[in-house]
Amino acid sequence: MGLKNRILASTPSAFVEDHAVYIYLSAPTSSSMLFQALSSLLLALTASASPALLPRVDAPAPFNSSLFKDFNVSRGLNYHYYAVPADTGKPTLLFLHGFPSTSYDWRHQVAFFQDKGYGLLVPDMLGYGGTSKPLDPQHYVSSLVTRDIVNILDAEGIDQAVVVSHDWGSKTASRLANYFPERFLAYAFLVVGYTTPDYFATPFEERLSLDKAVLGYERFAYWNFMASKGADQLIMNNFDSFWNTTFQNDTTKTITSSPLGALEVFFRNDTAVFAADYVTPEERAIQMEAFRQGGIVAPLNWYKVARYPYEQQDDKSIPHKNALIRSPIFFGAALRDYITASAPVYMAGALVASNYTATIREYNSDHWLQMALPDQVNGDLLEWIEGLGL
Repeated sequence: MGLKNRILASTPSAFVEDHAVYIYLSAPTSSSMLFQALSSLLLALTASASPALLPRVDAPAPFNSSLFKDFNVSRGLNYHYYAVPADTGKPTLLFLHGFPSTSYDWRHQVAFFQDKGYGLLVPDMLGYGGTSKPLDPQHYVSSLVTRDIVNILDAEGIDQAVVVSHDWGSKTASRLANYFPERFLAYAFLVVGYTTPDYFATPFEERLSLDKAVLGYERFAYWNFMASKGADQLIMNNFDSFWNTTFQNDTTKTITSSPLGALEVFFRNDTAVFAADYVTPEERAIQMEAFRQGGIVAPLNWYKVARYPYEQQDDKSIPHKNALIRSPIFFGAALRDYITASAPVYMAGALVASNYTATIREYNSDHWLQMALPDQVNGDLLEWIEGLGL
């Protein structure tokens, strides 16, 4: 669909003429209706806009602003990414972030590894930062997102890379191993481990019941809110509370906010929690500004494809022979992350997926391992990568 048709489809009270957009109001209009029309228009524009029109906050040091690039992948979407060429004899490291994040999540790893001559490829994932923000959840299924990533590798002339992933980025890393194993030398999963091809085959409600029986709480029940209509507006209306909750200091509170419906009530009450101190006020401002500019609607599609059957159906195309990873695996377990419950679940999964050859490290950390304990994580990743003999 062309940009003009996107605008007209999402904003019926608009017309486009000579690259200008006009909104006409046929009756007295409330401020809320006008806001809704403008919001729909902006979303339509950013979903398929050229790189020059996409909102972004390029990260400050240690990122070099001259090394950010934009590239249109084969399905016509723009990806904004940071690219550092590798020194001779060094591999390229591909960093994949999760929610709610941008490439800036990897600032400590960028500083560490670019000084050591490693090649770096650090994209804003689909829906985030300076990358396109399509509104249809079907754009976010793994078979398409992984092809986007491989398109970027091809554009950069990179035959093979080492993947380092976190949160939803680990799902993408898992599917890169399933769909394109020949393009990757090794896989590092932080906090969220290897997601097997049959993971989403289990119905959502059944997984909640299983978690309740085993853990005593429904750790992924919050997906229901994240995938619901109006979640974006509620989050943005309580943005400070949302951010504090995401990076909260006392991670045991994530257990009490996990039951179905609890997170929505938490935000509606604007419940106060204390944020962890490993994110400085300056870093927090940079992170939050990226979402004030780009919005939260598109990033929430990562939850929709998991909560509803999109990913389940998409994963049926994974070749059975690629279910087992035949390349080295590193898994960093966060012992104080009670949502992913990563320590027991993903450690076992990493061992099975790698035929019991995975390198596993445990950290006294919450979900945001790469920010909370960067020196430990960087040192362990470096030791592992150097030990690969690439």
